[in-house]
Amino acid sequence: MTKMAEVKQVFLITGSSGFLGHALAHHFGSRASTIIGFDLEGPPYPPPSTDVLFCDLTSDESVQKTFHLVRSRYGAKIRAVFHLAAYYSFSGEDSPLYRKVTVEGTERMLRELQAFDVGQFIFSSSMLVHKPNEHGDLISEESPIDPTWQYPQSKVETEELIHDVHGDIPVINLRIAGVYDDDCHSIPISHQIQRIYEKQLESYLYSGDTSVKQSYVHIADVVKAFECALDHANELPKEATFLIGEPDAMSYKEIQDEIGMRIHGEEWLTVSVPKPIAKVGAYVESAMPGNESFVKPWMIDRADDSYELNIEKARRLLGWEPQYRLRQALPEIIARLVRDPVSWYRTNKLNLPDELKDQEQSKHS
Repeated sequence: MTKMAEVKQVFLITGSSGFLGHALAHHFGSRASTIIGFDLEGPPYPPPSTDVLFCDLTSDESVQKTFHLVRSRYGAKIRAVFHLAAYYSFSGEDSPLYRKVTVEGTERMLRELQAFDVGQFIFSSSMLVHKPNEHGDLISEESPIDPTWQYPQSKVETEELIHDVHGDIPVINLRIAGVYDDDCHSIPISHQIQRIYEKQLESYLYSGDTSVKQSYVHIADVVKAFECALDHANELPKEATFLIGEPDAMSYKEIQDEIGMRIHGEEWLTVSVPKPIAKVGAYVESAMPGNESFVKPWMIDRADDSYELNIEKARRLLGWEPQYRLRQALPEIIARLVRDPVSWYRTNKLNLPDELKDQEQSKHS
């Protein structure tokens, strides 16, 4: 007897050309699934089984046309929507794009999805929606919601909107910690490493308590969290929220010392600077011609924010437990920098210092 061909499951990923979107597309596409990617521009090397469609989430017309194309090509049944597309900036400046892309874009998505048979809608939220924790306390899903800047505020507004308009579509909010991989690909960590590698003055200074901790999570563990959410879909309520991050976060000082030891062979001297002085320094640096310092004045007020997570709910209901830890990953991240600093800087989209520019030129000469 001939076995019938297995019907491929369809997954829709918004923001498919991003770091997490590419990883999810590659993972689920490799399992004989069909991946539809929504993005303004696709990745240069699309993962297997990925059909990247142009979709501008700020436009009613664009979203409607793209969903019409989805229905005509793939039908009306979608196993899961991974909604990652959002506006994000470290500038600290308010932007209308937080509302236009993150909040209103989600509303447009859900409005069109009502006409589809959607198995699950998973929203990529952030642990930063919560109020920072006090020393010794851990943040759980029931902890107070109190975002401290516009990016997490937009996530809060989007979670509220999803709650109001998702209809019969099952929803999961994954409040994800800072994501990294073995090449780093974490903006805060890569800049912290850069400052120490180059022995910048800023690498010795910190405008807050150096014992504060912020949870991170490896990209492979985030992909696994999405997979676990799908595997347990039938056991979950119609709407659920989970924190996704490593439970044993490193402190800022621990990360500083690990980087300093791995690069320069010594623990790193880190001096706490009063916030008023640090702000003046940040304003001066940001005003200097050609200076592109990562540390902005608004970050100084956030320097004492601590985010340590209680992930018991994800363990219990999703069977999810992170397999990676930043403290074990940092040696490999830094080893890759030391082996090929030019490539590492390029991978993490950092400006090359003069000595590395000379190395790069000598390679091509």
